Amino acid sequence: MKQDLLSFANWTPEDTKALLDLAVTIKQNPAKYSQVLAGKSVAALFEKPSLRTRVSFDIGINKLGGHMVYLDVQGGKLAGREDNVDTAANLACWADAIVARVFSHSTLEDYAKAAKVPVINALCDKYHPCQGLADYLTMYEAFGKTEGLTMAYIGDGNNVTHSLLIVGALLGCNQVVVTPPGHEADPEIVAQAQAIAAKTGVKIVQSNDIDAAIGADVLYADTWLSMGDDTPLEAIKDKFMPYQVNEALMEKTGAKYVMHCQPAHRDLEITGSLIDSEQSLLMQEAENRMHAQNAILTKLLSS
Repeated sequence: MKQDLLSFANWTPEDTKALLDLAVTIKQNPAKYSQVLAGKSVAALFEKPSLRTRVSFDIGINKLGGHMVYLDVQGGKLAGREDNVDTAANLACWADAIVARVFSHSTLEDYAKAAKVPVINALCDKYHPCQGLADYLTMYEAFGKTEGLTMAYIGDGNNVTHSLLIVGALLGCNQVVVTPPGHEADPEIVAQAQAIAAKTGVKIVQSNDIDAAIGADVLYADTWLSMGDDTPLEAIKDKFMPYQVNEALMEKTGAKYVMHCQPAHRDLEITGSLIDSEQSLLMQEAENRMHAQNAILTKLLSS
């Protein structure tokens, strides 16, 4: 029976930890996995522009011995030509998996319903599971564990926030989410994470007070405006600037490292000097997108 990855909300802590371990193993022993996808092809549909997601999937699939077919939904004028279910059903006739970077989570649900092959969420409005796994792989490498640590996310409550909450709860990492008033994470998805946290002993804190991040091991920043949001920067800059992740905040909180999913806007949500500092894990996260995704592909396509 095929398995999709639209989010990690329905995964067990044991399966998530095993997937993290697999990502570590694949990164350390790439030659052992060089033929996992031999003879297999993955169709990648992108409704949104991408640097890290597209390149990390393309090169990662190649490193597993497979082949990726990239479909630019907007530039290729595929948007609106046919129903989502027909697009997915057709792709499943040829491809062994579908990777989709879309605006709406409902599009992924349509794909998963219609496709006979695994569908992997490469980003939607609700979740960014591949990023979440890559981030905790990075945290694991930095600290040697995820259990008992604390990650403080600071900024707009968005799809990245949601996946960090869910994957963190599964992997035993305490969560602090600090947002400006009116920009909190989706209550329904927070409830998903809290249900997991109740079983794994993870503490989840939500606050509008930046001081809630004091004591965190890692500070995590993200862009103030998600891709596709046409709100003028000047309209929100004054609200968000007090939440900038900078050297002073690192010192105040005692955090050892800073993370950001990128693209990063220097000297807005995070200072450029902090990005370039020894406390920055940004490029390690970017590299780990490939290794995390390769673990997902290996798990879903070799089961």
